[in-house]
Amino acid sequence: MARKRIREDEEAAIDMTPMLDIVFIMLIFFIVTTSFVKEAGIEVNKPTAANQTKQKSANIFIAVKDTGEIWLDKRRVDIERVAVNIEKLLAEQPTDVVIIQADRDAKHGVVTKVMDAIKEAGIERISIAATKG
Repeated sequence: MARKRIREDEEAAIDMTPMLDIVFIMLIFFIVTTSFVKEAGIEVNKPTAANQTKQKSANIFIAVKDTGEIWLDKRRVDIERVAVNIEKLLAEQPTDVVIIQADRDAKHGVVTKVMDAIKEAGIERISIAATKG
């Protein structure tokens, strides 16, 4: 009779290892599949547009302030260094479109130079951010 007796310690044991394995696999999956957006780092007063489309796959944002400052990846960048910085960001995470967040009072010449630098870096699709109006 002593052999058939079940210990109370063994009765309530639940193996948690399979559940932890699944949680870690899901965590790795979400980390790998997440796309990280390289934001400009500042807010600008965007112009209004009646007709606009939403870009789905944009990962790189460039902001042009009304003072002519250019911001990329949360830091100020000189116009001569825009192409090099975009190439560096493209090496980290490839994309086929870049969005320019130009202030409505930004100078046209600065925005045009930024667009030329983006094309120099190898991006053909450039979008200008606007608010719906």
